[in-house]
Amino acid sequence: MPFINERLEANRESIEKNRAASGPVRASRFRFEPDLVMARLRQNIVGQDEALDAMESMLVRVKADIGEENRPLAVHLFLGPTGVGKTETVRLIAEAIHGNRDGLCRIDMNTLAQEHYAAALTGAPPGYVGSKEGHSLFDLDKVQGSFSKPGIVLFDEIEKASKEVVRTLLNVLDTGRLVFPSGNREIDFRNTLIFMTSNAGALDAETHQQRYQRGWRRWLGLSPGKGEAIRDAALRRHFDPEFLNRIDQILTFNRLTDNWLEALLDIELAGLNRRLSKKHAELILSPALRTELCRSYDARYGARELLRAFRQRLEPAVARALLAYPECRRFRAGLKGNTVTVDQYVE
Repeated sequence: MPFINERLEANRESIEKNRAASGPVRASRFRFEPDLVMARLRQNIVGQDEALDAMESMLVRVKADIGEENRPLAVHLFLGPTGVGKTETVRLIAEAIHGNRDGLCRIDMNTLAQEHYAAALTGAPPGYVGSKEGHSLFDLDKVQGSFSKPGIVLFDEIEKASKEVVRTLLNVLDTGRLVFPSGNREIDFRNTLIFMTSNAGALDAETHQQRYQRGWRRWLGLSPGKGEAIRDAALRRHFDPEFLNRIDQILTFNRLTDNWLEALLDIELAGLNRRLSKKHAELILSPALRTELCRSYDARYGARELLRAFRQRLEPAVARALLAYPECRRFRAGLKGNTVTVDQYVE
């Protein structure tokens, strides 16, 4: 959309001229509040304090609008095992900034495992079918955002894409521009937050952690060590140095331990109650059921395993109770043997 890009550039120049003429006005052009974004993140992401602190620093810097003009606003790589909040963090940022969890351009990199799939990002080269149209997986509106709100792009599971596909992103991360091979189209990423997720090294790190839990270092109170080295070795195996050198920050998301299970359970229950509120209903869990649901957690699958337990064991019982007692406003879920039951709540 060349016309829109021209209008954005004209508006940007006009505002800069007005600022220069009116004196030292430091109001940001971005209409989001880092504190509000972080409140949403900290309410829904548990056990990742270091990663969330880094997100807060990034959002404050973007809000102040002091970054380089010819680069994306931020480029972050999230590392860690499945189900620990990497993708969810980006969705929550999109929800807080754009009012919609899907207000981002998400590219599933596991679908781009072959070299020739690079054309799905950059368009077909000259002489090939579709080269003139310049088709791409990128959603232009979500990539470029607007003058007051940054665009958001998520490259999910980036280690599963072919190396040729990943190399097509080098210029995007460096200059904030993607020029199609046909030369008739360009996508601007200079107003974009770029996030990437990867499980690279997660299995190696997990094996090392389990060895530490069983070994003599733990009994002597020594640190597990080697965590950073394992991560760096995995990154070097999967990505070129030129690619890693263009990333602003690489953040490791930790495996969720048992002490976070109650917090995870409360987050899932709050989500279910938000959906139930549309039916003018509310659900309370008995202590026994809370314990049983927490037992269903499996560290290999992260928070998704707890969500599966909700869907498979709890939600069918809730649905039956809603249909059986359409006038009821409060329900209590408990256990009878191994069966989840939901009844009308009586104080």
